[in-house]
Amino acid sequence: MTRSLFAAALLCLAGAVHPALADDAHAVALVYHRFGESKYPSTDITLKRFDAQLDYLANNGYTVWPLARIVRYLKDDKPMPDKTIAITIDDAFESVYTQAYPRLKARGWPFTVFVSTDAVDRHFDAFMTWDQMRKMQAHGVTFANHTASHDHLLFRKGEEDETAWRQRVTADIDKAQRRLKAELGRAPMLFAYPYGEYNAALADLVAELGYTAFGQQSGAMGHYTDPRALPRYPVAGPYGAMPQFKTKVASLPLPVMDYEPWDPELDEDRRPRLVVTLGDAGGARLDELKCYVSHQGETKVQWLDKYTQFAIQAPHKLPEGRSRYNCTAPNRDRSRYYWFSQQWIALPDEDSD
Repeated sequence: MTRSLFAAALLCLAGAVHPALADDAHAVALVYHRFGESKYPSTDITLKRFDAQLDYLANNGYTVWPLARIVRYLKDDKPMPDKTIAITIDDAFESVYTQAYPRLKARGWPFTVFVSTDAVDRHFDAFMTWDQMRKMQAHGVTFANHTASHDHLLFRKGEEDETAWRQRVTADIDKAQRRLKAELGRAPMLFAYPYGEYNAALADLVAELGYTAFGQQSGAMGHYTDPRALPRYPVAGPYGAMPQFKTKVASLPLPVMDYEPWDPELDEDRRPRLVVTLGDAGGARLDELKCYVSHQGETKVQWLDKYTQFAIQAPHKLPEGRSRYNCTAPNRDRSRYYWFSQQWIALPDEDSD
């Protein structure tokens, strides 16, 4: 089933390089967690590196927009300035208030914090307070839903069936939304999956609840991107080096109309074959398309219909947990990359400890 939910499907390919799309409805979202907290290297960004990233955006023609505005423009298929960026932060750790907020406020840049509300309500030392969030909100910061619990939502508990799982997850999301509204007066219908993890059942549930949802898979948001799982680039920890950062923020959305399987959750098949159908590829050099598998390197691209549909498959079994297929193609002058990422999640075997 076609996933081009933001716009009517387009399909007019004619060779390796194609004319640009008539519209420019695309943007890049970045996701951070901690700032200057070296005890947590996988989710932290050093303050020196964060300052360098902000300086780079300011000095190289980037426009920082509120995330909700980007979502509206994508839904309406309205053009945005090239190099439009959204800054998002997950979990609401205290270093957001002490380190990120002063830096972003000084530049007048909007950003969105996805809040796990139970940690705030329990007054955990590592997290912001509601008073701090109210102060930030008065200066244009947006706070949105990251569940109350920050659980791994894909996991069933005990003998939980589908109905019980849906009820529990719905209650978790609803609780966070109520707490945001009670403390801050408002909460947009934006949702970030804890750990960036989702499957088809969870994505459909979140959509039924009325949210536009975000993962942590790589890629730019664009004409065809599915609002049940919009991509964001992690730019902290091992993913925050400046050469990578420059490539990510300049990226363009590979126009993926459809891909099968859409569901990231894997069953017994740990070598999923992904079939991708493309729409109008703009200025992408599809003859130079390359795809990569997490921890396995480059994998063969099999064109099923030249420059319209291709398939890729991991050479080896994917491990338990999160993995990705990443595909990129350079633009005309090879200064930027069109990008698409599919996340995979292999749950533990039922008989494992």
